[in-house]
Amino acid sequence: MAMVLNEEAGMLKDAARGYLATSAPVSQLRKLRDSGSEDGFDRSTWAAMAEMGWTGVLVPEEHGGAEMGHVAAGVIAEEMGRTLTASPYISTAIMGATALTRHGSDAQKSEWLPKIVAGEAITALAADEGRKHNPSSVAVKAERAGNGFKLNGRKTFVAEGHVADMLIVSARTAGSETEAEGITLFLVPRDAAGVSVDRKDTVDSRHAADITLDNVEVTADAVLGEIDNGLGALEAVLDAGRAGLSAEMSGSAQQCLDSTVGYLQERKQFGQIIGSFQALQHRAAHLYSEIELGKSIVLKALQTLDAAPEHAAMMVTAAKAKLGQVAQLAAREGIQMHGGMGMTDEFDIGLYIKRIRVAEALYGDANYHADKFARMRNY
Repeated sequence: MAMVLNEEAGMLKDAARGYLATSAPVSQLRKLRDSGSEDGFDRSTWAAMAEMGWTGVLVPEEHGGAEMGHVAAGVIAEEMGRTLTASPYISTAIMGATALTRHGSDAQKSEWLPKIVAGEAITALAADEGRKHNPSSVAVKAERAGNGFKLNGRKTFVAEGHVADMLIVSARTAGSETEAEGITLFLVPRDAAGVSVDRKDTVDSRHAADITLDNVEVTADAVLGEIDNGLGALEAVLDAGRAGLSAEMSGSAQQCLDSTVGYLQERKQFGQIIGSFQALQHRAAHLYSEIELGKSIVLKALQTLDAAPEHAAMMVTAAKAKLGQVAQLAAREGIQMHGGMGMTDEFDIGLYIKRIRVAEALYGDANYHADKFARMRNY
């Protein structure tokens, strides 16, 4: 498989870059931050994304989507990373669409996928319960009650959980807290009785939520996939999100380098443009090579999700580990080469490191995925 974008994906990339640069630049994030936006994103921009078909990029045509695949979804996420565009794109257009398309019932697909395409529904994955990402450790209980289930427990750091219309919740229907078997996924309306949402401000000027489930009753129709065997489906949804986050971090890393090189070509020190200093040239060259390696592995992960999703886990985890390291390197080097000005709010580079650190930690940081990759390779 050629490690390049096809013509369709290339055109989508150009269109996304043009739109985001003019309609959702970094200044939009600053405005959301300074105004204390409770949503953490601009709803008019989200509606425009839906009109352009971005929310349906992974949705089958029979439900109103474009069904362009993960490479196309990643291209959009990468361009969002360049401009730090805040939106529920990864939680909804990537993870929500993947969950419903691959594991939803016909009724669930018919109800929710058209709403996702239209930008009328936001979904959020409620998987983690502790300080560290561990999707197989599930203490939230789902006990049978009548013709359905009753859910009790707490989920932490649910990205977009404060604005989601539908929560995808992992709960334990059998076994002990750390067993792989016995996990089931449920579709839970955020406004269901017993659901409490505690919005949390995050360092990247977006928001997440802690979700408490207190005797939340759902019917059997709320089960997403198989009862007691939901970990595989959960990992598939997470891998789609991890690949999207890797693409986003790739875009952020590229923009960090572009902004830094631009600064090196303008800033004077000792009467000379600092970009002429060999030490800074070496650092920029090293960063460029790392970013190019990152771009390649992200593209390979996205291509594998399209061509052979059942075999994509190893490539996705490698991409998440690599980009977590590369993007942080890009942001740190950018701040260093901006000098003292890089530490001020006047320059955007500080906003990039904040978002990168959140994206790197979300759904498993570089250490988590490096360890996971080693285990998958039987090291």
